[in-house]
Amino acid sequence: MSSLAHKALRPIAIFEACKGMLVLVAGFGLLGFLGRDNGAFAEKIIRLLHLDPARHYAKLFIMTMAQESDAQLLAFAIFAAFYATIRFAEAYGLWHERRWAEWLAALSGGVYVPIELYELINRASWIKFGALLVNIAVVAYMVWLLTENKRRLAAGGKTETLPADHQQPPHS
Repeated sequence: MSSLAHKALRPIAIFEACKGMLVLVAGFGLLGFLGRDNGAFAEKIIRLLHLDPARHYAKLFIMTMAQESDAQLLAFAIFAAFYATIRFAEAYGLWHERRWAEWLAALSGGVYVPIELYELINRASWIKFGALLVNIAVVAYMVWLLTENKRRLAAGGKTETLPADHQQPPHS
């Protein structure tokens, strides 16, 4: 690590890579539904996982999958691949302390805060509250890191501790 301020980037990068992997696995799972009786296949998966198909979320999953067409499933799988690619790129950039990745993490994390607040207000749970706190902490850290680097450069601080893409060219 080139600087003490960047110590939290690697855990965040790992977290982003895990999110990407989870979505990618879900996308490939959706491809397994193509060309099948989706409702029956979804029920088979629920039973294979030893879940009760009469439970609310299991029933909702079965009903939703029964209504989806192959074209819709393929579109969801493509979107999952796109989303995972963005998460992997962000993880790579954060791991290598790239400024663009810090911006991406701040912006992409910030987009979810209003949605998470809405979800928490409508149906509060400790998981939703925890997810909101983690997301706010990551966004706050990224904003702090971006402003701290800019402040350090403006104050004439040492730039050799920052990676090349964090440095700004000297003013002429």
